[in-house]
Amino acid sequence: MIVTIWRHGEAGRAATDRQRTLTDNGRDDIGYGSQRFREHCEARSLPAPGLILYSEWLRTTETADLIAGAFTHARCECSPALIPGSRVAQVDALLAQQLEPGDGPEHLVLVSHQPLVSQLVDYYLGERGQVAPLVPGGLATLRLEVPAAACATLLFSAQPPGYEVMS
Repeated sequence: MIVTIWRHGEAGRAATDRQRTLTDNGRDDIGYGSQRFREHCEARSLPAPGLILYSEWLRTTETADLIAGAFTHARCECSPALIPGSRVAQVDALLAQQLEPGDGPEHLVLVSHQPLVSQLVDYYLGERGQVAPLVPGGLATLRLEVPAAACATLLFSAQPPGYEVMS
């Protein structure tokens, strides 16, 4: 399975953290980043994402919607495993469900928050620092054998504003 871990775009202030929405710059970054991500996947003959899972908070919902605009066949679903304060074990369980026999997606995107997004990248790759901490709008695409520590290989990562590939 291909898993892309994507940090939400730049967000502004709000009365509560959960209500923060993307800034204009955040929307622009994710819009451009989604197109670049599509190009990077096509250049590597990777399947397009079939499922986008995201935290229910506004900035991640908006980010997922923008990504889905570049992948019109992808389903979007909210997941409590991706809200702030979630643990890696919760994401493991979420991914294990997607790997169950059946017609699960070949490629899925997880849209979440720091520190979880960078913890997930380090955990699945089995070492810290192979990918720089994900800035708002940053992403890492992994080939995941099973949802467990050190069971993935890095395909590429990219960060705004240019979304040039780092691998």
